[in-house]
Amino acid sequence: MLIDTHAHLDYPEFQADFDAVLANARREGVTRILSIGTGLSASERAIELAAAHPEVFAVPGIHPNAVDEEPEDFLEALRALAKRPRVAAIGETGLDYFRFPKDGVFKSGQTVEEAKAKQAKYFRLQLDLAVELGLNVVIHQRASWDDTVAILSEYTGRLRAVFHCFGESLERALRVLEMGHLVSFTGIATFKNGDNVRDVAKVLNPGQFMVETDCPYLAPVPFRGQRCEPAHTRLVANILAEVRGESIEEFARHTTQTAETFFRL
Repeated sequence: MLIDTHAHLDYPEFQADFDAVLANARREGVTRILSIGTGLSASERAIELAAAHPEVFAVPGIHPNAVDEEPEDFLEALRALAKRPRVAAIGETGLDYFRFPKDGVFKSGQTVEEAKAKQAKYFRLQLDLAVELGLNVVIHQRASWDDTVAILSEYTGRLRAVFHCFGESLERALRVLEMGHLVSFTGIATFKNGDNVRDVAKVLNPGQFMVETDCPYLAPVPFRGQRCEPAHTRLVANILAEVRGESIEEFARHTTQTAETFFRL
């Protein structure tokens, strides 16, 4: 029994064969899926899917790359969504500087500093909401490590977070754990250039990490370059169990327990 802790089931890639996608997951022993929001409409759709399918739970949030697409007063709408049934956390939220222009100015005229400030504002508002509602948080961090950790450290002891799609160093993984949070691994663990992910996963203790697909992205080998789906959680689990010297049954047991506890399933 495995849990895909990070999927985007609301995406159009799954509309044509959604029931088959869920059936594929069940066949591979993936019994529950967290559908993660990237904006208000995506979050609404995730909640609708959770209401219609018992294996799906929803996580509403505003992705850092979507902050310019959402209204400044988004918080009331997000609060209402987060109070709906089968909501398991807030997210994904965080900071993403990966595609910021090197000259410091976007085509819109917005500066990098202005963009960073807006992402930070939306991030803090979602962390505040999580504290208010007693929910944990799914973190998106890309090319923004220091600022993400600095903001999240303000909330130490008030909530727990998972750094999804973790691909940082062991030193950074230990920093996350020291703060009381978790990490989660994707199909990158199966890639030839995924040594750092495997090396980190090898030494963490049960209860410190979870597994995910981030589908439709990051399909694991041998499906790399194709659509990823929740069934592929099994392939992520297989490779990580192997490098950890665990049976797939043992690996599934402790990662499932970790996910059940974190998301309060």
